[in-house]
Amino acid sequence: MTTSARPTGRDVVTAATEPPVSPAVPDAAGRTAPVPRRRRSPRELVSAASVAVVTVAALVLAWRGTDFSIAALVDGREGIARFVSEAFPPDLTWDTVVKPGLQATLVTLWIGLLGTALSVPFSLVLAVLGARTTSPHPAVYQAARAVLSFLRAVPDVVFALVFVTAVGLGPFSGVLALIVHNTGVMGKLWAEAMEETDQGPSQALRTAGAGRTQVVTHAVLPGVAPQMVGLTLYRFDVNVRASLVLGLVGAGGIGFLITKAIKMFEFGQMLTYILMVLVLVWLVDRFSSWARARFAA
Repeated sequence: MTTSARPTGRDVVTAATEPPVSPAVPDAAGRTAPVPRRRRSPRELVSAASVAVVTVAALVLAWRGTDFSIAALVDGREGIARFVSEAFPPDLTWDTVVKPGLQATLVTLWIGLLGTALSVPFSLVLAVLGARTTSPHPAVYQAARAVLSFLRAVPDVVFALVFVTAVGLGPFSGVLALIVHNTGVMGKLWAEAMEETDQGPSQALRTAGAGRTQVVTHAVLPGVAPQMVGLTLYRFDVNVRASLVLGLVGAGGIGFLITKAIKMFEFGQMLTYILMVLVLVWLVDRFSSWARARFAA
């Protein structure tokens, strides 16, 4: 006759104080062993709760500060429907709409292309000076970072307004605006890529007596070339879209025709231009994806 062992008080206390364990996981030999489950500390729980409370409070303030209203959107549905109905069908008149629209679409593409390409040398110089691993001095590093932050903080539309005042209406002002703004964005991205690259080749060249320029050209840039190409193609895609917005402030391109059509209440022309923009954005996106995949291969 067998008797079952009754738990003692010590066993009860031990079982109550032991941390919960996750289900047993078999090891390589087939044996199972319980894996203890880590409990979050009170500080971690308080931090997570604080982040959640701050996030919710920020969303509430943003909702009130922007006058966000679902009711207003519902009340305005008739105006939206009337606007859309007046835009259909699109105006496909060749001489007055389609032909000028295609020409303006090409101008928009050229603005994005030149704005990206001509910003490359400025971005490269500021990236080398603004990366901790390649900057010659901490003061130079801080100055380069400050310039990049300023160029990145000022929107390209603001730069376009400045250059429209300086050189007049047209695509040239849009190209200048994209060069300046894209230099700040791309320079920062390249600088961060240089800081994250493997420092082994650079240290080897320094040990062999190579100068700073030699280290940058023979170790740093070859190591980050794939990332730089990928970031450049990404910025080209973004700049083509941005050049559309720049046209709204007089910087030329298809955006200028869209603004003109809206002001003249020619919503059929506006829809035609928007469809051209959609095709352009799709083609640029396909080209960027193809180029990135081909370079990576």
